[in-house]
Amino acid sequence: SMTKIARDITDLAGQMVNAHHRYPDGAVLFCGTMFAPIDDRDAPGKGASFGNMASIAVTEFMPSSRPSVWKQIPGWMLDPEGPVRVRPSYMPRLVPWFLRFIAASRPSKLRALEAQGAALCARALDDTLALLRETGLQDQISDEGCLSLYADEAEFKADRDHIEILERFGFPHEVIGRQAIKALEPELSDRIGMAVLFPQNRSMRDPYRLVLALAERFAGLRGRIEREEVVGFTRSDTIREVALKDGRKLPADEVVICAGAFSAKLAKALGEPIPLETERGYHTQIMAPGISMKHSIIWPAKAFMVTPTAGGIRVGGTVEMAGLDAAPDYRRAKVTVKRAKEALPNLRCEAFTEWMGHRPALPDTVPILSASAKMKGLFYATGHGHLGLTYAATTARLMGELITGAKPSVDLHPYRVNRF
Repeated sequence: SMTKIARDITDLAGQMVNAHHRYPDGAVLFCGTMFAPIDDRDAPGKGASFGNMASIAVTEFMPSSRPSVWKQIPGWMLDPEGPVRVRPSYMPRLVPWFLRFIAASRPSKLRALEAQGAALCARALDDTLALLRETGLQDQISDEGCLSLYADEAEFKADRDHIEILERFGFPHEVIGRQAIKALEPELSDRIGMAVLFPQNRSMRDPYRLVLALAERFAGLRGRIEREEVVGFTRSDTIREVALKDGRKLPADEVVICAGAFSAKLAKALGEPIPLETERGYHTQIMAPGISMKHSIIWPAKAFMVTPTAGGIRVGGTVEMAGLDAAPDYRRAKVTVKRAKEALPNLRCEAFTEWMGHRPALPDTVPILSASAKMKGLFYATGHGHLGLTYAATTARLMGELITGAKPSVDLHPYRVNRF
């Protein structure tokens, strides 16, 4: 209820701004009927939500540090078309992050991380639908889910740990054969022998337009979006001001650091460093694909995803560790299109654009949703990895509860900023 918020709503909304926002783009502070998209580094929606894979991917919370994944990383890195690439010049800077990544692979730790991801994903679709209803944007989400593809029984068995985790936490899914696959998506190759349907993994029709609509609604609530670089903070035992590059200082009772892959710089400036890296992802948006699709698809063995979104078909995937400043390597995007054509033999890559964005990656795959451990009025919502859009509405609700003093709907202790 809005009556539980002590401060004036427009004042509270006006304070919930931040520079350098990139991911999760369109993350909102959702409390009763109030929500506030946070400021983008460029224009609203031009950060990572401009190019994410448009999926509410509730089944994809498994820690990347599980052995079935990290044991393949050396081979992937030696393959120029592999799903993971580390630029050699950046490798020394990644050593501390990778050590924490390996530490997160202990069996007992993995079980805890799985439960933490599942707790957020279990409510992600419902929270997203509630946000869309609240904002009159119900038409922005598809009714269809996602198909996970397997060429044969061997590929399915290789992904069995993923399916077993979903079964343990009760996420709905259905194993289907070739005939049912073709009935759902006729353009899929006959090479695909099995699939798992994830009915809850629905897609946004256009993530960029969604963020624009949220920003417009925020402005309608007399919220203000400031587009300027943050260069510092005025603080003592509490946060007082946000200093901008143009010389202004914005008074602030509360500040939320939700700047995606750029959050680490701001956290360090506040004396609270976090082990956040950027996993650079690529997509190709094809506006004349020559085919139509209803479901999104993923092929775990080939490490790509395809989503019908933004008026065309988007092909994406891959992880590149190269920091925030290196120039894009669009050969990565071309690899995913090549792989996608194995599943969709009639796919044409015409009238297309290529894009690169930054995923904020923590070594344990679980986001930070937390009050500062050192300073009153300071909060963190970052490190959502590949699930920025998936977790956005849930993050908004939980952070709204935390900031306004309500009891969070999920125990936030596992997501604390000082857990590393």
